[in-house]
Amino acid sequence: MVVDRDGYRDSYDGKVDLIDSIYYATVTLTTTGYGDITPVTSAARLVNAFIVTPLRIAFLVVLVGTTLEVLANEGRQIMRDTRWRKRMKDHTIVVGYGTKGRSAVHTLLSNGVKRDSIVVIDPRAQAIGDAGNDQMAAFHGDATNRTVLRRAEVVSAREVIVTTDRDDSAVLVTLAVRQLNPNAHIVVAVREEDNVPLLRQSGADAVVTSSEAVGRLLGLSAVSPNLGEVMEDLLTYGEGLEVAERPVLGREVGKPPSALPDRVVSVVRDGKVHRYYDSNVSVLAAGDKVIVVRPAKATPWAERPGADENED
Repeated sequence: MVVDRDGYRDSYDGKVDLIDSIYYATVTLTTTGYGDITPVTSAARLVNAFIVTPLRIAFLVVLVGTTLEVLANEGRQIMRDTRWRKRMKDHTIVVGYGTKGRSAVHTLLSNGVKRDSIVVIDPRAQAIGDAGNDQMAAFHGDATNRTVLRRAEVVSAREVIVTTDRDDSAVLVTLAVRQLNPNAHIVVAVREEDNVPLLRQSGADAVVTSSEAVGRLLGLSAVSPNLGEVMEDLLTYGEGLEVAERPVLGREVGKPPSALPDRVVSVVRDGKVHRYYDSNVSVLAAGDKVIVVRPAKATPWAERPGADENED
């Protein structure tokens, strides 16, 4: 308009300057059009008809389209959340979908946990997108916020796995989860060993020190490369060997741990872990669980013939 200012007329003083051009462009783009500045020449009117008017329409299309898209996405999210809450119970919440969170989810899936019973909470949009691509429910937000935890139905969750990047955040999340759900089993990953007692006082049932675990594995690999390789194999699911926990089958009751087909490492009785050589668990009893080392591709205990038997 500045270039073709002579083709326009200002009803105030009859002249169009730079400020008038900026003003006219603004009211034109917003489709306000007070009529105080009008095109009077044929060239100016053609510019308005074939350039300015399509720009106005494009602006309205973008504005309305963006608004409708936001409203539609919000509506779909609300509907998904409503349907999800109606059926979700005794689920597992994973706070943080980074390297540790993904590994935890992979381990859960490898041990028979259903994908639709896992919920992810993460403040990063990219992580939420990745969890969605992995076909899991995901909530974007900070898990230290109780509102976010309630959206994930933490009150009815069976287990919560906390894998935040900072230990102070892990403490806050643990405190919030324990307050909202006193019965949930909480597993927390921390970086520093000094923070383990604080996490346990905050309500964590199990605390894993990631830096210490990595350090031990590095030390074992340095002292004995073969031992380090075996330990890494045990921690990797899907191939080689794996460590797993399973119930004692009915036909195994009354037998010593050494008689089981799997290599028994420990026996869990009344919530307490006993080493396989402990005289208190020299004979397996009904209700016991065993922690075993087995081939990673072994048939899960629940799928074996007679796995649901309670007696011989």
